[in-house]
Amino acid sequence: MNDKPHILVVDDDDRLRALITKYLRENGFAVNAAPEAKTARTLLGLFAFDLMVLDIMMPGETGLELAEALGGAMPPVLMLSARDHVDDRVAGLEVGADDYLVKPFEPRELVLRIRAVMRRAAATPARLSREVIFGEFAFDLGNAQLKRGGQAVYLTSAEAALLKALGENAGTPVAREALSRILGLESGNERTVDVQVARLRRKIEPEGARPQFVQTVRGEGYQLQGVRA
Repeated sequence: MNDKPHILVVDDDDRLRALITKYLRENGFAVNAAPEAKTARTLLGLFAFDLMVLDIMMPGETGLELAEALGGAMPPVLMLSARDHVDDRVAGLEVGADDYLVKPFEPRELVLRIRAVMRRAAATPARLSREVIFGEFAFDLGNAQLKRGGQAVYLTSAEAALLKALGENAGTPVAREALSRILGLESGNERTVDVQVARLRRKIEPEGARPQFVQTVRGEGYQLQGVRA
């Protein structure tokens, strides 16, 4: 792909899919496109993508269902939806989306959001690496990478930022308001923090209903427990 950022566009609207593909290619991206989830799965097995633009409402397997099924095996995701409702945005976050864009949208905004997600996903703080180890996991605070038994575990940019904040304060509660600011959320949007915590727990907790590592501290926030030297 000549080192261009590689994007997968998944949308059942033939006209919109073609327009997005054309515009992204004109703006320096390599693009593959799929009209439904089945083709998207095939392409994901053939190529390494830097980001997936994924429509929520598609016939058969929806974008939400595809993202949930792929879990940590998918690249960063920008969700598209014709509905601008908080429950839809939360649903997208719950299955691993990094951003959410409502149709209709300006193609330039799509490009800006794609680049922003990719920057966050690739960001590496310029400081010495330090690992936080808990259970079978090792989280590198320097590059925000999580490994389990030496194998990389995919985290969205929000999940990585959340785990980094908790890891830097291991054993000490971090307020939901502080986590909200770290995630770049508006004041009073702590519900989204809870969504991100629930997603992170699904990736690291042996029993989701009984968190062992990311624990809720009543009235204080969330705390990373079980960290060892």
